[in-house]
Amino acid sequence: MASLQFDDKNVPYLDLGDGYRIALEGDEYTDAKAKEKAARELRETPDVVEKSMEELRALLQDEKTLYVPMDNDPFMIKFLRPCKYYAQSAFELIKRYYRFRSKHPDLCDELYPVSVKHVYEEGLVHFLPLRDQHGSRILVLECGKKWKPAKVSLTDLFRAVQIALEAGMYEPRTQLNGAIVILDMEGLSLSQIMQFTPKFAAMALDWIQQCTAMRLKSVHIVNNSYLFNMLFAIFKPFLTEKLRKRLFFHQKDWNSLMSHIDAKCLRPKYGGTLECLETDGKLLGEMFELYHKEFELANSFGYLRKQD
Repeated sequence: MASLQFDDKNVPYLDLGDGYRIALEGDEYTDAKAKEKAARELRETPDVVEKSMEELRALLQDEKTLYVPMDNDPFMIKFLRPCKYYAQSAFELIKRYYRFRSKHPDLCDELYPVSVKHVYEEGLVHFLPLRDQHGSRILVLECGKKWKPAKVSLTDLFRAVQIALEAGMYEPRTQLNGAIVILDMEGLSLSQIMQFTPKFAAMALDWIQQCTAMRLKSVHIVNNSYLFNMLFAIFKPFLTEKLRKRLFFHQKDWNSLMSHIDAKCLRPKYGGTLECLETDGKLLGEMFELYHKEFELANSFGYLRKQD
């Protein structure tokens, strides 16, 4: 069985056996290869970083109703990296991010792992233990037969996905290399499709396309049947051209999936060679809960709300 352990620095991780583990990697990258990639793809050099931080702080100081930790370098870099250190772009992203949170309190208020522990227990949202060949974090969403809307509402599912992506945004290597999503739709039913509305689709795509501080590299949809086409039709009108180019539909063609993701990073059920224990959803939720203080701090930022 998978187990929740702590390393010698007291960092929690899921032990999946045979040396495989899932942990949040909060340390900055220091290796030459990552630094070279950051400089090449993100313009991340000491001079650019310093100048961008100064410019972003100046912009944020003028946004009087927005409370964020301007003196916290990791916070600032989390938004600067996906914007390639263009301060104005990072400023606009921060504003969109926190305006979304203000506009959708049902989805974003008190966004703590404990509030959606039942979603993780159902095994709907999890990470794979290995990053892909480009260093991207791999997030798997199983929204077909595993998802029982009577147990897990669409709102709670969305909140759990937000928490997982927030966890990824915490990792410098994911800030650099981005994330890819595998959307497993095996067993999708008509009753599940009925949970979705155009309003929800517009909101969800606004969030993923405009409001997340994440380099979303690609989305891979697997085990999709003709029923999925009905669901996709709800979302299609709200897709930007940028995301359309990063969507890939594989059905059960694992060779197609492995043309994008190395076999060693994928479990056998997706055609890969990754042989280790399955991620325990309950334990993943418990691992996230150990970062409650970090989520609590993150939830304290945002636009000031008018007092009644």
